[in-house]
Amino acid sequence: MTDNSTRTDLFAPSTLGALDLANRIVMAPLTRSRASDDGVVGELQATYYAQRAAAGLIIAEATNISAQGRGYALTPGIWSDEQVAGWKTVTDAVHAAGGKIVSQLWHVGRFSHTSLQPDGAAPVAPSAIKAEGPTFTDTGMQEVSTPRALETDEIPALIADYVRAAENAKRAGFDGIEVHSANSYLLDQFIRDSTNTRTDRYGGSIENRTRLTQEVVEAVLGVWEAGRVGIRLSPTTPDAGNTPPDSNVMATYGHLIRSLNRFDLGYLHFVEGATGGTRKLPAGIDLDVLRAEFDGAYIGNNGYDLDLAIERRGAGKVDAVAFGRPWIGNPDLVERLRIGADLTDAPHEAYYGGGAKGYTDWPTLAR
Repeated sequence: MTDNSTRTDLFAPSTLGALDLANRIVMAPLTRSRASDDGVVGELQATYYAQRAAAGLIIAEATNISAQGRGYALTPGIWSDEQVAGWKTVTDAVHAAGGKIVSQLWHVGRFSHTSLQPDGAAPVAPSAIKAEGPTFTDTGMQEVSTPRALETDEIPALIADYVRAAENAKRAGFDGIEVHSANSYLLDQFIRDSTNTRTDRYGGSIENRTRLTQEVVEAVLGVWEAGRVGIRLSPTTPDAGNTPPDSNVMATYGHLIRSLNRFDLGYLHFVEGATGGTRKLPAGIDLDVLRAEFDGAYIGNNGYDLDLAIERRGAGKVDAVAFGRPWIGNPDLVERLRIGADLTDAPHEAYYGGGAKGYTDWPTLAR
């Protein structure tokens, strides 16, 4: 039997900000599309997450901050009392199993469909630029709708939605929150000049385009201590329609990361490459240089196996590593990695939708 804990400290206790972790192996947020039509989770999700509580930290699946923030059917929310109660069932189960779990606060922005929006309204975005590609609706896959640009005077209410979600995450018993400013969803749409053509204080210059993310972070710090707040960024991930990233990734995200340092956040969660895809980077982009701009703890994400995790941890390039898809079929992933056991490769048809099958019925080494 292999004991990989002799090769690395990934399996040793650690801290991220104010979070004390059993190990440095993180469960990345994984959309599984098993919430109710009203965005409520419950016993099924409690079982699923508790099965994976050996992770040093669970980052729960992206969770809509409001009905307006919704872009896919059967994804959870955290704006209603019923949703909060459902998540409390989940966090109680994770804590009973000895785990830690944070809520990822999500607004999809332009990547939505009118049927998913309140009163059939158009999705909102920094600019009225339509995304490409389909999204999952209550009637199946449909091409995303053309968004409308948010008015400047609507921004305070949007920030208030993030604050309410942060408050609800605390009521639900989460150990912290992660601000989702990645994958070309709403906050990232403001950051990138490919999706933001505004001329007000939220558009134009790098300082203006990164303003909203900073204002959201500052606002939720009125609810949570800084060490329990993380942020996710993905500088080189295209959106589902392959809209290119910002025209000057190093300058834009470098400025944002340096600006975030004043908040003393618990961690930066970085997608290294294209989310769920290649780790290859465009010419002239060095994410390790950007990562080094951040003063706090760093979670590396995207395409990691154990050898890469050990290599980058040994080189001091990560403080923790987030695994995504391997968690689907391996609820005991930490133990499997520790002893070098084979991993179960879950088929794509198990990823989204359905019930317990392909969700909570994966065997562990113990059974």
